[in-house]
Amino acid sequence: MASEPSGATEDRAQFLKMTTEPVGRLIGKLAVPTIISMLVTSIYNMADTFFVSQLGTSATGAVGVVFSLMAIIQAVGFTLGMGSGSNISRLLGQEKKDEADRVASTAFFTALLLGLCITVIGLLSMKNLMRLLGATETILPYAQDYARYILFGAPIMCASFVMNNDLRSEGKAVLSMVGIATGGVLNIALDPLFIFVFDMGISGAAIATLLSQCISFCILLSNYLFRRSTVRINIRKVSLRWDLYQKIVVTGMPSFFRQALASFASISLNVAARAYGDPAVAAMSVVGRVFMFILSAMLGFGQGFQPVCGYNYGAGRYDRVKKAYLFCLKVGFCGLLVLSAAGFALAPKIMAIFRRDDPVVIAIGALAFRLQCCSLPLHSFIVISNMLFQSLGKPRQATFISVARQGLFFLPLIYTLPSLIGVLGVQCSQPIADLVTALACVPIVLLFFRQLNAQIAAMPREGVASPQGEPAPQPQKAD
Repeated sequence: MASEPSGATEDRAQFLKMTTEPVGRLIGKLAVPTIISMLVTSIYNMADTFFVSQLGTSATGAVGVVFSLMAIIQAVGFTLGMGSGSNISRLLGQEKKDEADRVASTAFFTALLLGLCITVIGLLSMKNLMRLLGATETILPYAQDYARYILFGAPIMCASFVMNNDLRSEGKAVLSMVGIATGGVLNIALDPLFIFVFDMGISGAAIATLLSQCISFCILLSNYLFRRSTVRINIRKVSLRWDLYQKIVVTGMPSFFRQALASFASISLNVAARAYGDPAVAAMSVVGRVFMFILSAMLGFGQGFQPVCGYNYGAGRYDRVKKAYLFCLKVGFCGLLVLSAAGFALAPKIMAIFRRDDPVVIAIGALAFRLQCCSLPLHSFIVISNMLFQSLGKPRQATFISVARQGLFFLPLIYTLPSLIGVLGVQCSQPIADLVTALACVPIVLLFFRQLNAQIAAMPREGVASPQGEPAPQPQKAD
């Protein structure tokens, strides 16, 4: 009898690991490299803000304005990346590797094309785009200089998000981490070199970001070229089937809404803060970057949960889906509670790191920071629930949660509260939106777990025990 090909043996071993290893240990293995990559990404985002802040308050505000543009690019990349990744993990759980290859290839080349469209449109409408994103006349020149190079990198940024998410979805989080973290560390090193040594100002920060993104792209792509990944990317496997695009886009739509609304919310925040001058725009920009860093650990932890969730749901191991969700919820809440307490106590000192010589920026930012710390632990419930539904291919629930926080609740607040209570309305809109979002998630999650418990009760009890003492996986078609 012919021996099984080594690739097939490795794929089978990966399947068994994802569907039999205890969920706490498995999530930990997948989450740690993802958390590291998320933290490094957030650190280099803050490094941009820190180094650019040395150029002045207007330059600091420009970083916040262009961040909205980057959120648009991320919206495209995450839509295709999370949409393809969710489908890939469930397809691999069903042991349908050829279909997983088609999904990965289609998403990758589509991301390159859409990223190129963003580059062309953005460069042709640069000045109007920056004004639309909330730039004041004094911030505008800095924002244009910064955005130009970010737009050049849009295609590779979109494609990198796809490869990053697809690698995580197949349980290869370490490979994803190496690509993202290497680019992030390089960006931190290049920022002061280009800004100060080469005297390129804010353009130097953007060039550093562009170069680091190119390096990340090359490292991530090498995993597919040298067959270190489970799925393969090949232009000949790109599908023109509408149903496949529909699967990717519909599943990724929560990420699109989350990122697109994050961009629109950031624009709205900049516009609302603009009424109170450049210090308010700069303060809220700093608060946004720091909280992105704090939440990146939670997002990384949740992204370690997603492939476990998708694999096991595809394999019919509904009991492991429930265990994984509850494990992440408890660990996430405790971790964010500790971070929120530390952030509340250190808020003025954190703001002073970025604009020590501007007491107005520190005062506005410190209060906004403390208010957001009050709602920070709720993000464990919001993030994990959102990722649960997206991993399982339940776009309606996932999309509602994505839309609720930055769209359904935040936007009405940011457009009404500042006119009622002034700058305090700018500072408290986000934490209020977070609280209402968490409350709105409760009935959705309870209904889902009622259905999941019924599926668990119907699971077959027979089967050979795994080495960890759990029944062997029973592959079933995911709904």
